[in-house]
Amino acid sequence: MATETAVDVVMPQMGVSVSEGTVTKWLKREGEQIEADEPLLEISTDKVDTEVPSPASGTVVQILVQEGETVDVGTKLAQIGGSAGTAPAPASAPEPEAAPAPPPVSVPVPAQAPVPEPVAEAPAPAPAAAPEPVAEPSGNGKFVSPVVARIASEHGIDPDQIPGTGRGGRVTKQDILAVVESGASPTATAPSAPQAEAPAAPPQAPRLQPQAAAAQTGEQVEPVSAMRRGIAEHMRRSLDTAAHVTSAIEVDMSKIVAARAALKKEFQSAYGVNPTYLAFVARAATDTLKDYPYVNGELRGDSIVTRNYVNLGIAVELADGKGLIVPVIRNAEGLNLLGVARGIADLASRARDKKLLPDDVQGGTFTITNPGGYGTFHGTPVINQPQSAILGTYALVKRPWVVTDEDGNDAIAIKPIMNITLTYDHRLVDGAYAGRFLRDLRERLENWEGDGT
Repeated sequence: MATETAVDVVMPQMGVSVSEGTVTKWLKREGEQIEADEPLLEISTDKVDTEVPSPASGTVVQILVQEGETVDVGTKLAQIGGSAGTAPAPASAPEPEAAPAPPPVSVPVPAQAPVPEPVAEAPAPAPAAAPEPVAEPSGNGKFVSPVVARIASEHGIDPDQIPGTGRGGRVTKQDILAVVESGASPTATAPSAPQAEAPAAPPQAPRLQPQAAAAQTGEQVEPVSAMRRGIAEHMRRSLDTAAHVTSAIEVDMSKIVAARAALKKEFQSAYGVNPTYLAFVARAATDTLKDYPYVNGELRGDSIVTRNYVNLGIAVELADGKGLIVPVIRNAEGLNLLGVARGIADLASRARDKKLLPDDVQGGTFTITNPGGYGTFHGTPVINQPQSAILGTYALVKRPWVVTDEDGNDAIAIKPIMNITLTYDHRLVDGAYAGRFLRDLRERLENWEGDGT
């Protein structure tokens, strides 16, 4: 039954580190009917693209934020039921005490996570009663979100030197990431005595790449999405942070091929799961990590962090090359082959159907990427920060291979061979250590005994 009360649809809090989101697509238009929990719109953050369900049944009376607009968490996006009103005042710096709540019932979708905590050394956050994410004053009084403050601190950038494109001139996450990508990083300095001369004119807003000429015949231009901008920042920061080295091995997958053939019918008929080669490699890698904690660890300041668990990230490509996301199988060390295969299938399906939440892509300790499904035989993946290593699995190819019989005689045989790479942070993982990890991983795969279900 349609609601008689006006219900606000607001930008949801998609994880503690997410302070804003971009409306990428409205699935309903003004005047159309919608049922509670039916998908209403799609939003994009720097972590996930996801669908937002309707908080109530009724008519979409008003859409306030158009496709392509980026707004803060808690911003009213649309109204279900009731009568159309005026758009709320733009959110900007903290305002005087709020007036009594208006009649419409505000129902965040989905349930909001805790407000992001401010970064270290930042001033106390704004009062909890403020309806928008906590903002922090910068050196000259300009308010920025905790995420912007953290990125600015990491890269030595003074937010006061950046022309903000957000409401009220606020510096948004896109603004600060654009500065990082452009390399034009205004230095963060303490306030100094006033200068006699007026400051120079503010620079133009920086971009991922220098502004190009107008599109030529045959060219198409599209804006950089929030996810793509986040990927760009994350990859660049990883290369700037870690000392990347890649080592590779060749693995005879004969026993894995035989084991998969024996299990495939049972897994598919009884459990609806396909035991892919990736699942076998992931299972063997998880076991191997127990003996190589640095590969599953991280550098955290002046400390080395190791773990007795494996949160396994699996890189998943989104449709049409629109992005890459790394959802996480938590506590993979406690799963058998069937459990790992189920986890991979579930994460890949939800990633492509835009059903993931930010918590699904956080907390990973080790990542596997699998470009081999497209025939790639070698690569040098970029480490998923703050992890210390990423494993690459490549195409399974039948190749001539030297085999030795029980009498020590060599012969040429046709074997299914897979190349596997380990890209690691040489600040923490040495070449010999990485080599032993790959050696033991190969040993497990070439002598697979299996753990079935």
